[in-house]
Formats: sequence, structure tokens, C-alpha cells
Amino acid sequence: MLKAFSDWIWDWPLLVLIIGGGIFFLIYSRFTPFLHFGHTINILRGKYDDDTATGTINHFQALSSAIAATVAMGNISGVAVAIATGGPGAIFWMWISAILGMATKFYTCSLAVLYRKEDETDGIASGPMYVITKGMGEKWKPLAVFFAVAGLVGTLPIFTTNQLTQTLVDVSGISSDYKIYIGILISFFAFVVIIGGIKRIGAVAEKLVPAMVVLYLITVVTILVIKIEEVPYMISLIFSDAFSGEAALGGSLGHLIKTGIKRGSFSNEAGIGTAPMIHGMTKTKEPIREGLVAMIGPLIDTLLVCTLTAFAILATGVWQFSDQNGISLTLLAFNSALPAGLGDILLMIMVLVFAFSTLFSYSHYGVMCLGYLTKPKYGKYYNYFYVLSIIVAAVVKIDVAVNLIDSAFALMAIPTVLSGLLLAPTINDMAKKYFKELKTTSNNTVNTS
Repeated sequence: MLKAFSDWIWDWPLLVLIIGGGIFFLIYSRFTPFLHFGHTINILRGKYDDDTATGTINHFQALSSAIAATVAMGNISGVAVAIATGGPGAIFWMWISAILGMATKFYTCSLAVLYRKEDETDGIASGPMYVITKGMGEKWKPLAVFFAVAGLVGTLPIFTTNQLTQTLVDVSGISSDYKIYIGILISFFAFVVIIGGIKRIGAVAEKLVPAMVVLYLITVVTILVIKIEEVPYMISLIFSDAFSGEAALGGSLGHLIKTGIKRGSFSNEAGIGTAPMIHGMTKTKEPIREGLVAMIGPLIDTLLVCTLTAFAILATGVWQFSDQNGISLTLLAFNSALPAGLGDILLMIMVLVFAFSTLFSYSHYGVMCLGYLTKPKYGKYYNYFYVLSIIVAAVVKIDVAVNLIDSAFALMAIPTVLSGLLLAPTINDMAKKYFKELKTTSNNTVNTS
């Protein structure tokens, strides 16, 4: 049932919404945000941090927390699923998804700061549901409720916990019968962090995520050096298969494109509506500033980390002779190229860190959704349901995990993209003013010097 619904809702109408929306955002922005990467780096370095501004976390913590939710199973396991079901060409369409996703995140995350809820009693709350009700009016509230209800399911740790548990089983060699005990242990460690709220999540994420991305980069580059003779063929295979669909299980170009876009959306979550719930918590008075920061997310999680995973799987050739899927296929690729046991150890360390950082961030999303449906101060009670769901997630089959989250993400994307499209003129007006002031300030600085 889940598979049938997922296949139906992820057909062309939703793909047109996400890809069409991304194309619109890209063209409507006139590529202006893409011309300010230097300024974005300065924002992340803390040059524009403002402790007097309303918010809970700084720019770097917001990006780290958002990436913590995306650079994990979607990049290590989700890419393997894309290749196993769509073939090498699916990676090309994941890249397209990321480029368009950068433009989408600029608009949706700028809106999240502009229309966040600020209340002395309940604190700060953000996300597409507040963008809809505050930016579009109360008559649109049913659409906001629709997002929040879908978000309660989409933010569950089903896929992440499932693949983390599978990794522990594969590496340790223990029986699958012990998965439920692993789930109980994972839920305990997750609870210790998430009970501290977004401040503790942000503090943990900014320390763990950068180090693991670097370690992952070094590991995959090592595999590519070992398999250097396969790299040219591998790259040409991605581009040649991107328009043929011959390697896809569905045997058609349409199936291939849908697979790549779906997995790309799961990876970078652009247009889904999760990232705005964290970026909207940033200490800043400038919505455009946080929109620029949010753009870096798809660049790191899809164009960098997903590509690394894909290269490792394709260069080792394991996708051609194995019927494995998900994290098991990635693990097979690591072990086939690295010395015996080293692949297990390295991937285990990275999966543990990536998976737990994802579990921490996703809990915040659920808290925001429940807080909207009730009151923000009650949102924290979602965490208790969240940690219990980890135990269930540890024992379900991967197909159930993938189809459940895919279905919920699709439902969440509808109000997120629609509100972004309708409110895009507001962000464009703010962006023109912001970049004009930025240029004036830069010119004054140069003249003074």
C-alpha cells in the first residue's frame, strides 16, 4: 500500500511542482544569490553574527543542524538506493535536483525567517506552516495544517534508524533478531541530546558534522585513487545513462528521472519544508542573509557527499553484481576497495555520527509541527513519541522505511513549494534592497581604505 501510494504521488504532477518550482526560483532570482558565495562564507565565519537579534542559534549552527539532517542516510544509503533502482544515470538527475534545490532553499528559508513566530511565552517557532498563515493569511490555514500533519510522519526517524541498525548488524555479524535491542540503545542516546532542545542539537551538530564530512571526503578520494582507471568510464556512464534509462529497474527514462529527483529531494530536502524549520531559528534580522546560508546545504549534501558515495559505488563496480540495496551496497563498495576490515570500521564511524546527528535534527522538525497543531510549548512532547518510534524503525524492512518517508515528504512538498511560489515576489523585493545595501557598504569600505 505504501509503495503504491509513493509511486502514485511521486509521479509527474509532484515532480513538475518540485522541478518546475526550482526552475522558476532559479530564473526569477536571475541567479543573483549564486553570485554572492563570498559573502555567504563571511556570514558563516561569523562576520555578521548579531547576538542582539531574535533567534536561538547562529548562522553556522543553523547550517550544521540542517546539514546534519541531510548528510546522513540520504547520502550514504539513499544514493545506493538510487543506483540500485535507477542505475548510474540517476546521479545526474540528483545533481539537477541539487542545483534547483539551492534556489528553492534560498526562497523558502528566507521566508522562514521573515514569517517566523516570535512570542515571549512560547519562544520562536518557524516553518512553512507559519509562512503560510502569516504570509498568505488565515484563510490558507488548512494548507498549513496539512503540512504539519504530514510533517509529523515525514520527520519520523524510520529510514535513518533502519539503515543505522542494518549497518551495525552487517558489520558486527550479529543476528537480525537483536535489532530491537539496538533500537532501544539508539533511542536512549538520541533522547539524551534531543531533550535539550535546538540549542543542544545545534551545539552538537556544529562539532560533529564538519569533521565527518572531511573524513568521508578523504575515504572516498582514497577509494577513487585506488580505482583511478575506472573513473573516466564511471563519469561517462553517469552522463550516457542519464538519458537512456537502460539501467533502471523500470526500464524507461521517465522512471530514471523520477528516481533521481526523488532521491535528490530526500537527500537535500529542498522544497520539502524541513530545513526552514531550523533556518528560521537563526539569530538574524536579515531574512535574505539566512536564505544565502541555506543555499550551501544542497551544495554540500548532494553535489559533494552524494557524489562521493556514487563514485565509490560505481568505481568499485559492486552495483553490477550485487543484489544488495541501501547501506549494505555502500558497505560492500568500501570493503571491496579498502584493506580488510578498514571499510567496515570507517563507514561504521561515519554512519554512527551522521545517523545520530540526523536523529537529533529531525526531532526538532517534529516538535515544530506538533507545536503548530497545538501550542509551541507543547511541541516538546513529540520527542517522547519520537524516541519510541526509533525502536519500531529498527526492525521494519527497508522498503517500508523508504516508501513511508517518500510519501510523507511528497505531501509536505505541496504546501512548501506553493507558498514559496506565491510569496517569491516579497523575497525578490527584499533581496534587491539587501544586495544594493551590501554593494553600497562594500564600496564605502573600499573608498575609506
